Amino acid sequence: MRWTQWWKPSGPVENRPGKNWPAENRSVEYPMIITAMGSWKPEPGTLLEWHPRSEALDAARAAPVHPAPTSFLQEDHLRAAAAASERGDVHHAYTGVATTIDGSLDRDALSRAISAYVLRHEGLRCWFEIDDGAVIRRLGSSAVASFEPSEVGTFATDQEFQRYVRARFSAEATAFEWPGFVVGAVERSADFTLYYAADHAFTDGGSQALVISELADLYALEIGEDAPVPAAAGSHLDYAVDERVRATRYGPDSPEIQAWKQMFADNGGKMPRFPLDLGLAEGERGPVRIVERHLLDAAATGALDAACKSAGARISSGVFAAVAITDYELARRDNYFGITVLSTRHLGDYGVSQGWFVNFAPVAFEVAGAGSFATVAARAHSGFEQSKQIAEAPVHAVLGALAADGTLGSELAVSPNMLSYIDFRWFPGVGRPADTRGEHFTGEGRTSNASMWINRDADHLYLVAQVPDNDVAAESVERYHAHLQRVLESVAREGDYALPTTAGIGSS
Repeated sequence: MRWTQWWKPSGPVENRPGKNWPAENRSVEYPMIITAMGSWKPEPGTLLEWHPRSEALDAARAAPVHPAPTSFLQEDHLRAAAAASERGDVHHAYTGVATTIDGSLDRDALSRAISAYVLRHEGLRCWFEIDDGAVIRRLGSSAVASFEPSEVGTFATDQEFQRYVRARFSAEATAFEWPGFVVGAVERSADFTLYYAADHAFTDGGSQALVISELADLYALEIGEDAPVPAAAGSHLDYAVDERVRATRYGPDSPEIQAWKQMFADNGGKMPRFPLDLGLAEGERGPVRIVERHLLDAAATGALDAACKSAGARISSGVFAAVAITDYELARRDNYFGITVLSTRHLGDYGVSQGWFVNFAPVAFEVAGAGSFATVAARAHSGFEQSKQIAEAPVHAVLGALAADGTLGSELAVSPNMLSYIDFRWFPGVGRPADTRGEHFTGEGRTSNASMWINRDADHLYLVAQVPDNDVAAESVERYHAHLQRVLESVAREGDYALPTTAGIGSS
């Protein structure tokens, strides 16, 4: 099962940032935003690429095999990427970030900053092979961390730039040769756009939110400006070793695995699906487009937070409650059942590390009979707290047990509809220019879902969703997101939301 597909928003944009946002918010410069790659539109300038020096490439090619295993998600991803390559598919399994930095670009200083960045993160010195079915890791020495810039031309239009970066990311941000990441810039006289993209084997959403501020700080230090020295970062190789050890502690009778099993039994043995018609046949996948929506401004988000606390919950649980109410009112789902992604950075010194530090867990709670948002939020809080406990077990240990006892059967091949909540206010670099101007995007893909990433920053609450690119899905998702927004606005404005009687359900 390709669990690596679950939480990557990818694809061309359906709504440009701000298209569905209130008019008074469209001119606001928000902090780092998760958006579609097509929305990234730097001002024209000289295109620069950073590549390893020849001696660094020689060192990488000579890198010995390292005994550290891949993490479970890395292994899934690498096998899927290898299969896609054999089919001749274009490589889209990358994720990137960009920002604008004031002042003329010091190319040598950025070269040194990139080298320092790679030396800080052991996992970025790795590349992988699949030999006779086995995934093999190679780890380069510090000698690989030597980079130099080259000019590659200019561009005149957004379309020309998009063609250029998409081609570069697809060709170079891959895990089967080193480096598995790309760095580049668009140089202008008074400022420059800095960008970074990496194969998903080396990064997750949290890592991408960290990388641009770290590179900007390392660059600032190299040119003698005042900037924080990045904190020490634990190794993703150590994390992968520990994850494999932790997985052995969980067997069929473990409470965490039993909880997964019970939730699926309570929900017909099915993976979570989006509740409305997406215009696809069962099992069909289609090209995706990104839908972006402003939900609440800062004041209203604070009011929502206060309402959640009054109900004995947190805003993260309140988000799940609002989604559950939307499912209930539009599709008469009496019980919420979803899959969420949770950080595992707390399991070691991984707070600012580059790598894939996440796990997946189910969230389930009852909606019917609640009567109000406050009651649903309290139930969601209990469900979300249970999810955190369940997430102590690596999801692949769970999958092995559920596959062995036949709990899911063919559902093991189904990618579930996902819901994620992230509060970006607590990331390093928040409030500084590089973060404020940051944009985070991914490659394109295919989907059978309409998964949502609901995020909070200092200025607003917003969502990003990956949606099948067809008219039926567009109408369903717009109706769903509009209803969800009304629920959240009502809670922010009134402090609560009354659930309608059964007779009124589905009529919105």
